[in-house]
Amino acid sequence: MSAATESSGPELGPRLPRRSFAIIFGVSIATALGNTGMQSVLPAIGRQIGFPDYLVAAIFSLSALLWAFSSPFWAARSDRSGRKPMMIVGLVGFMVSMVCCGGVVAAGVRHLAAPMVIFVLFLLSRALFGLFGSASNPATQAYVAERTDREERTGAMAGLAGAFGLGTIIGPAIAPAFVLPGMGLAGPMFAFAVIAAAMTIVVLRCLPEGPIAPPPTSREPPTEPGTPRPSLLRDPRLRPFLVYGFLVAAAQTAQGQTLGFLIIDKLRLPPMQAQGYTAVAMMAGAIAGLLAQWGLIRMFRMAPRDLLRWGAGLAALANLIVAFAPSYSGVVLGYALSSLGYGFCRPGFTAGASLAVSHAEQARAAGAIAAVNGLNTVVAPLFVMLYGAWGPAPFLVNTAILAGLMAYAVANGVLARAGAAPTTEDETAQSSLERNQEGVSV
Repeated sequence: MSAATESSGPELGPRLPRRSFAIIFGVSIATALGNTGMQSVLPAIGRQIGFPDYLVAAIFSLSALLWAFSSPFWAARSDRSGRKPMMIVGLVGFMVSMVCCGGVVAAGVRHLAAPMVIFVLFLLSRALFGLFGSASNPATQAYVAERTDREERTGAMAGLAGAFGLGTIIGPAIAPAFVLPGMGLAGPMFAFAVIAAAMTIVVLRCLPEGPIAPPPTSREPPTEPGTPRPSLLRDPRLRPFLVYGFLVAAAQTAQGQTLGFLIIDKLRLPPMQAQGYTAVAMMAGAIAGLLAQWGLIRMFRMAPRDLLRWGAGLAALANLIVAFAPSYSGVVLGYALSSLGYGFCRPGFTAGASLAVSHAEQARAAGAIAAVNGLNTVVAPLFVMLYGAWGPAPFLVNTAILAGLMAYAVANGVLARAGAAPTTEDETAQSSLERNQEGVSV
């Protein structure tokens, strides 16, 4: 696609046409609907095959560890090879993982092997996503960050985060439709693989790629080839966002993976019959998240620092509601409110981290954020074990974590200033240039 074509049409930013953003959004939603769709059927899969509940949650653990370690690698690789190739690697990795998971589940529900053998094969199949599927997340974030200015970036990141929310609606909604005769609970995974394959073709044929130059006013010193760069995981500009992001993502993942078991037990229904109720609850949460990311954030022009505070506070209160909900409707209400809170938190720490670093560091920052987003899944089995010991326990732990994060967002200087002003020299100069140009044009 030519540069002229790339620059034509309505834009979200000076270098991000709506068509390109729509494709990036599609990459994110393809992965999100597959992951949340699979998550919605996992409790039924586990109980039908005969896994203990905590092992169902542990299926994501190895994948999460691999995601955490491989995301920075893929982010650095995208600096050299481009964002588009890494999106393709991620989509293909996700597709292959889903095909393998579907085959393992099909064997498991037919009892072709012992439950522990099926568990190990499922664990390894899912691990392919952590190893290769992690390539697309930092690439999509960097693609958007490089093509938006400071004023637009929080809204663009919130819009991109909305892909996760929309996927959470679509994934659980369509997953039961693919539980077909002959495929059973493996059907949704094969269907999600087909969706990923279609999205791979769209990216290959339609997404423009090309180097995005830093702002013309950039004063960053040139970096000699081979010069080691300090790890952004230890960077004081990013560390508060990574701590906050890890704990928020851990709370959200723990709540999501416990939800299916809570609903099965609350309704006292067989796993297959409770599947529809779990999907409804997840869709309610996703709609609430989209309300935050596509509506309230833009309507009130909320800065990252506001999102970090309001999101954690609301999610803390909502987890308290879930902990003592007397009925299914109370669980759905609490889950929806917590999803509204998480819908503020995620674009808050993602956009805040992006705004805290320079243009040249966007991919590395996105890789660090993706790493902590993946690593949090490792703690989910602990929350499921807590649920087995005492139902309200995981939600009360979440309440304490999120309340602490609300206080942290107020007290920590980096988080308290998140998005308030340019935080790097090149963006300060760029903002000054833009203001001067606006003054001349007026």
